[in-house]
Amino acid sequence: MKKLFIITGEYSGDKHAADVVKEIKKLNPSIEIEAVGGENLASQGVKLYCDHSKMSAMGFNMKIIMTHISLGEKIAKYLKEEYMPDMVLMVDYGGFNLNLSKVLSKYGIKLFYYIPPQIWASRKWRLNTVKKNINKVLTIFPFEKAMYEEKGVDVEFVGHPLLDEIPPKKDRDSLFEENNFDKNKKLISIFPGSRKFEIKNLLKMFLDAARIIKSKEENVQFALAQAPNIKDELITSVINNYKDLDIKVLKNKNYDLLSASDALILASGTVALEAAIYNTPMIISYKGPWLLYMIYLMVRCIKRVCLPNIIMNEDIIPELIQIKANSKFVAANILKILQNDEYRNNMTESLKYVKKKLQTSGAAVKTAEIIINNI
Repeated sequence: MKKLFIITGEYSGDKHAADVVKEIKKLNPSIEIEAVGGENLASQGVKLYCDHSKMSAMGFNMKIIMTHISLGEKIAKYLKEEYMPDMVLMVDYGGFNLNLSKVLSKYGIKLFYYIPPQIWASRKWRLNTVKKNINKVLTIFPFEKAMYEEKGVDVEFVGHPLLDEIPPKKDRDSLFEENNFDKNKKLISIFPGSRKFEIKNLLKMFLDAARIIKSKEENVQFALAQAPNIKDELITSVINNYKDLDIKVLKNKNYDLLSASDALILASGTVALEAAIYNTPMIISYKGPWLLYMIYLMVRCIKRVCLPNIIMNEDIIPELIQIKANSKFVAANILKILQNDEYRNNMTESLKYVKKKLQTSGAAVKTAEIIINNI
């Protein structure tokens, strides 16, 4: 019996990996699969070596670093001495997975990487680690393929998983009725991220922006998308101070809100690409510790941070990063979307081309086929 071990580090990777596992089981249900993952992989019947909930953190916090080092050592020992897989599939979470690949490759374990780290955005020297340790890279952006091929890496473009995962656009009236929104008011949805770090750094600022927006545009209402891995207490501890906004907190309604809102306030990340596929006007904003930001400035390879802007190589969506990540700038840009028809229409028209750039679908199916043929 063939054995596959999957390593993810946070919710999105867990979800993408689960879709691949679903397709693998259709092709060969006898393959034994274990993983570092979460609820999505577990729902596919995958035995979890450990839950990755402690991994989705950022920073130079020594506790975080030691947790990652210790977990990496335990995984490596388990794979070498006990589980002995025919293949390890790494999914996203570049810092942890690339470091672990250095050890696993020495053990002669076959390593495939699905959704590789965005080397094109920063720290291009990581390409050398990929070339040395990863047997095959499965990319989700078409422009990545040429970059890896130029370096001599075995690579295949499988398409972006979002094109398969993202559901049809939610009917606006249905969303409003189901959640008691006022149909006469515009809906602004807030996505503060899926990490505790992001909630603590962004949520209060986003809610302050909402107050400014409401003071200048009465005909608005707000929703907050709570990531499934974020505990209620973390959200309520902040939102209780903003009862005047009457914000509805919704879980597991991300796609509904992304597709049927009038405007979006987003933490930078894949969520911007999801919103772009729905052609929903948005702004993205992000901030972190200044030391990390200064390091980022030194290692980045491109100046844009928002995926739709990067894919199109133009500034379609406002990027409010670090010093610009404040409530006044966020509010001003959302108000521009709400009040300037020409600006809003130009943004939505430009977003239509993002999906066309990623038109290849079937990423999970292609990835599963490649794994089956190589395991």
